Amino acid sequence: MDIWEKAVVCSIDQLKTSMASGANLFEVVPCKLQLHRLDKIQKRPKISCFFEGRTSRRVAIGLTSIALFGNAAVGNSIAADNGYWLTGPLPVPYAINKINNEETGSRSFLKKGIYIANIGTKGRMHRLKRYAFDLLAMADLIAQGDAWNYVRRYLRLKSTFMYFDFDQVISAALPDDKMPLTDLANRLFDTFEKLEAAVRKQDVPQILSCYGATTPVLEEVMSRMT
Repeated sequence: MDIWEKAVVCSIDQLKTSMASGANLFEVVPCKLQLHRLDKIQKRPKISCFFEGRTSRRVAIGLTSIALFGNAAVGNSIAADNGYWLTGPLPVPYAINKINNEETGSRSFLKKGIYIANIGTKGRMHRLKRYAFDLLAMADLIAQGDAWNYVRRYLRLKSTFMYFDFDQVISAALPDDKMPLTDLANRLFDTFEKLEAAVRKQDVPQILSCYGATTPVLEEVMSRMT
């Protein structure tokens, strides 16, 4: 019942009382009505569900994470041993065989910050054969004459993988095969360094000459990695 309904009820009650007592109907009947200021009416506090909603979302996310990754710890022990799982900082590979440049102690084409997973000896031999084929197909890019930056990045990426793959293949080879493989790797990487330097200078005649010397070595790698 609002304020105006209360006023009407009050007036009717007082009118009935006056008629019962014999008062004049046209006599003004005073009625005291206590009106409350609207600005003093207390509003009921609204209950916000934001906190509860946020909590429910967190609970839902937590339950989903448990459902999806609850068994992750079981697989971690298996994945940690397959060569693809990293449990620490990015390892820095290094070669243990004599395939570096004797003057510099390294190779100029090597890229840093590349993770090379352990895919086994057969996997590395397959990758060496595949990357040799990819570099043989690079003749089309060299013939274009306007993709030197791409050629250099492509050469460095492929040759870096081949460098570390050759090192592991040599380590796993039989004693009689270690020296021929080491000689093949050094001949390949020597031509890679010359080709990479020529591409960096964008010396077209030198690029064609170095690539021509690299092609037969790549073909030998493909025939050897079978």
